[in-house]
Amino acid sequence: MAERVPATEANGNGEQTRLKPYIKGLLMIGVLAAVGYGVKGLGIADGFDQTWIDANIKDRGLWGYGFFFAVGAMMTAVGMPRQIVSFMAGYAFGVAEGTLMGVLATAGGCMVTFFYARFLGRDMVKSKWPRMVAKVDGFLGTSPFLMTLLIRLLPVGNNALTNLAAGVTHVRAVSFIGGSALGYIPQTLVFALVGKGVKVEAETRILVSVLLFVVSGLLGAYLYRKVRQSRRQQEAASA
Repeated sequence: MAERVPATEANGNGEQTRLKPYIKGLLMIGVLAAVGYGVKGLGIADGFDQTWIDANIKDRGLWGYGFFFAVGAMMTAVGMPRQIVSFMAGYAFGVAEGTLMGVLATAGGCMVTFFYARFLGRDMVKSKWPRMVAKVDGFLGTSPFLMTLLIRLLPVGNNALTNLAAGVTHVRAVSFIGGSALGYIPQTLVFALVGKGVKVEAETRILVSVLLFVVSGLLGAYLYRKVRQSRRQQEAASA
């Protein structure tokens, strides 16, 4: 004969199960707030300038590369615009290495925020805003890598919030982070050029922006056709 679980014990377990996502979500918010205040209190964000680069990064060999990557990833993870990190990378390392380091640092920040949301805030956000998660999931789920690339090529939206939103969906980390890293390259190159001191005329910046929109539009058209073909195949199979 199966042992009966007391009602009070069952209710207690049920409450713990229901509260668990919210506890993890509050922990996520608390940690983000603490990190934000810490960065502000220590003056890291204000000190992330050419003087700081000269003192801590330039002519430091591998240590300089590693330290820049760690600080740049942390700063983008907590919301610093990736354009600033790209500018500083260009100033510290030059155009080619600066572009590479800028992409690596911003992709590292993307990874930190993505997994942070996935492991700590996913259950709370899904239970509290199921429609929002479903929309983001549906948008990225069509073709995660290409849709992420499309988002990154368009100079819109907030980088950190996009990473958090993607973290609570079912999108694979490899597709999202890989698409993000590839999509970061064009803007990173432009800001690395500026950081190095290479004069970028307004016409050049406009041309780059137009090209980004054209590439994004072509990708969007390709994805739209792909989705339509997939749906037609599914309808044909069902029929």
